Amino acid sequence: MKSRPNWPAGLFAVAWLVIVLGPLVYVLTASLRSRADYLTGGTLAVPENPTLDNYTTVLTGGFAQYLLNNVIVTVATVAIVVLVGVPCAYAVVRGTGRFVQRGFTLLLAGLAIPAQAAIIPVYLLITRMHLYDTLTAIILPTAAFALPVATLVLTNSLRDVPRELYEAQAIDGAGSFRVLVSLVLPLARPAIMTVVVYTALNAWNGFLFPLVLTQSQSSRVLTLGLWNFQGQFGTNIPALMAAVTLSVLPIFVVYLIGRRFLLSGLTAGFGK
Repeated sequence: MKSRPNWPAGLFAVAWLVIVLGPLVYVLTASLRSRADYLTGGTLAVPENPTLDNYTTVLTGGFAQYLLNNVIVTVATVAIVVLVGVPCAYAVVRGTGRFVQRGFTLLLAGLAIPAQAAIIPVYLLITRMHLYDTLTAIILPTAAFALPVATLVLTNSLRDVPRELYEAQAIDGAGSFRVLVSLVLPLARPAIMTVVVYTALNAWNGFLFPLVLTQSQSSRVLTLGLWNFQGQFGTNIPALMAAVTLSVLPIFVVYLIGRRFLLSGLTAGFGK
């Protein structure tokens, strides 16, 4: 039986594509224009004389340092969340003690606490640890607030692993570490990729912790750098759009690589 085309769904998909691509096309085309061309041409018109001068202006204005700091913060945050979240999820799934389950409940309570509500205690802790105005001051709280969601996603994924596989590993004499490496990590790969993408997006786009916990130019990240460019290039919109393009490109590549794992990782375990 020949299926009928779903025209409403197709029209909705096209409309959504236009909504998503519109801002991206605007940012990219604006970044390739000169200031004079931007003022005289249309908003979405193709640049008559494309130029990369705006990217040169941005890269010589401290953007490279902001980008490097952002990469360090993102990679370190993701590493902490994965290294802590995977063993925590494994302990919750395989643990039977009250301490583990109550610890998991306490960890999930962090989902109800927004970062804005805890910024003052976080600030006091960071200053008393003498970490203020360092990249570590951004990494630690960002990882802490990402851990509850990461542990929840990983826990639901590991609960889908058949109990017989764990028992087979135990019969073979495997310890907890060997089970974690040889069984849990391969089977939880979609959930781990989901956590990596989710954490990387939050760390890359973080604004509150860098704003409150850093001050100097050397510890500034991209979000604060774009804020600075907004004032520095306030009358140079093409240069500002070039900075936005360069800041979006790395995390966009990460999303493209891990997007196919997102749905399977986020829905793991919820069907039970």
